[in-house]
Amino acid sequence: MFTVRILGMRHCLYLCLLALTGCATVQVGRLPEVASVGANLVVDGVPEVPDAILAGLARYQNTRSASFQGWLGDGILIATRFGNTTQLHRVEAPLGMRRQVTYFAEPVGGARVNPDPARDGFVYLRDVGGSEFYQLFWYDNASGDSTLLTDGKSRYRGVSYSPSGRWLGYSTTEGNGVDWDLHIQGPTGERRVVQAGAGVGWSIDDFSSDETRVLVSHYLSVNESRLYEIDLASGERTRLLPDTTAAFGTTRYGASGDVYFTSDMDAEFMRLLRLDTETDDVTVLTPDTPWSIESFALSRDGERLAYVANEDGISRLAAFDLTTGAFIALPGVPPGIISGLRFHPDSRRLGFTVRSPTAPSDVFSIDFDTRLLTRWTKSELGGLEGVRLAEPRLIRYPTFDGRSIPAFVYRPPGPGPHPVLISIHGGPESQSRPTFSSTAQYYVNELGAAVIYPNVRGSSGYGKTWLKLDNGRLREDSVRDIGALLDWIATQPDLDAERVAVSGGSYGGYMVLACLVHYGDRLKAGVERVGISNFVTFLENTQPYRQDLRRVEYGDERDPEMRAFLESIAPLNHVAEMTTPLLISQGLNDPRVPASESEQILAALKKQGVPVWYVLARDEGHGFRKKSNRDYLSAVTAMFLEEHLRDESEAADREN
Repeated sequence: MFTVRILGMRHCLYLCLLALTGCATVQVGRLPEVASVGANLVVDGVPEVPDAILAGLARYQNTRSASFQGWLGDGILIATRFGNTTQLHRVEAPLGMRRQVTYFAEPVGGARVNPDPARDGFVYLRDVGGSEFYQLFWYDNASGDSTLLTDGKSRYRGVSYSPSGRWLGYSTTEGNGVDWDLHIQGPTGERRVVQAGAGVGWSIDDFSSDETRVLVSHYLSVNESRLYEIDLASGERTRLLPDTTAAFGTTRYGASGDVYFTSDMDAEFMRLLRLDTETDDVTVLTPDTPWSIESFALSRDGERLAYVANEDGISRLAAFDLTTGAFIALPGVPPGIISGLRFHPDSRRLGFTVRSPTAPSDVFSIDFDTRLLTRWTKSELGGLEGVRLAEPRLIRYPTFDGRSIPAFVYRPPGPGPHPVLISIHGGPESQSRPTFSSTAQYYVNELGAAVIYPNVRGSSGYGKTWLKLDNGRLREDSVRDIGALLDWIATQPDLDAERVAVSGGSYGGYMVLACLVHYGDRLKAGVERVGISNFVTFLENTQPYRQDLRRVEYGDERDPEMRAFLESIAPLNHVAEMTTPLLISQGLNDPRVPASESEQILAALKKQGVPVWYVLARDEGHGFRKKSNRDYLSAVTAMFLEEHLRDESEAADREN
């Protein structure tokens, strides 16, 4: 092994090639072991991380979480991390021991338990190096053996079981590498092609109770999707609600063959509805809920339905009896974000995951007979036990066109004025919500920085009108919302408008770069992860199976007028206006935002003489999922922010 300090872009690309061929391990300086540059990391311009940063971070890097994957008998299957990657574990009793059942260098991407107790096992997804070309594996509980069910090279997603557990449904690019074909597979490996060559965005959502039909959704954009039913014997596909243009979410068959679904049809928010497939009548089941219903689950016997409403970013769990239509009184669930609703096969118990700003995600269940809440896991806070964790406050600030932007603000104690980190979500139609982040807690408690998570126009959770406000040629209006946030920060006596940094990943990474173009004189630093630097090159180079979906959101770069517009707003074409120091991180195998997006902005900024640090992970994709890589990037990010957000007068006093 030898150590190299990288000096320029040409050296960076050269060393990437060396590392890819196994000829070199690239490191920067001599870092302490906890922040060492792994063999799969290539870094450029990053100095040695000070011991003080490493010591402060250590207690924040060992929190754990647990997410509910399904019921296994009277126990549960969860995903959690004990080593470097997230793996699957069994828990036989509430707060019992977590028994690990998968052991891989790559994280497991989720699991689906077979509903047939005689087929004692589950299917799980796993990719290599963050490529997102997920393969399906069958895990046999009795033997502990895993069997590959797929071809090892195509992409598989959207796994669902038929009620008996005989059929496994999924979508795959196996046909031509682009179209999302629909397949079902039997327990002995026999496959049937349900649909092929119909384009992208297709998924099998559910099987009818007699397993002769499947519900199929076709995602066109965040604003529009379509529902279909396919007869498995004839292959005939029938569109449901053919006269409706709307977005659809979760869809499920009821016990009698009716279809339950969420949609914003004839409404501003996603509501829960029921379609009578005999009469085509639609009934709204949540007419009085002024927020989006984000998920629901049906009991196997068809008697109960549980759903989660997203109320200004906070989850509310509710349930009702489908035989009477009456709401069911539920025990108090810890406040936070609720996900992963799954009924036990006995139809009596409902499992789910809860996460909050001050607690990692954990698994709970409700027994509908006893109305008792049971906690299954209690995830470790690591070194944060006893530390005062910050709670966010929801604020709204005015923007350029008179609208109001919601944002969650984590403030450190004391009068300030505190430096500020603005963290912008990706998507672009994601939503920042008050959830647990050990890094946010670190910035608040150790760096003394306020952290602000805005939901600029285009975010989900606030209705379809809000969702469409950044579409097409309105793209930079969301950037102007960040300018308005900078104005708001300047009005807050406890916040320092002279010490503000902006951070974001994926589309949020584009937002960071755009902010450095438009507001660089008001920002001290930018932290950009797997970001888009030019929508034209992004659309041309993202994976073919997702190109058309992204063109609907951002515009079609093959149209000359749209191409000219996208080029006009590309940060890559405005590097002459960028002077703010920037930290870039990227996964080499990213299928969404290819590494070329980071490489080209890095090269352009270095040519301009802009201070820029770069961290490339050869074994990651769209973000860093391996703990060792995340720990190093967290240390570099903390050092970068400390350098650019510190109070210069205080630093001078310390030096004197």
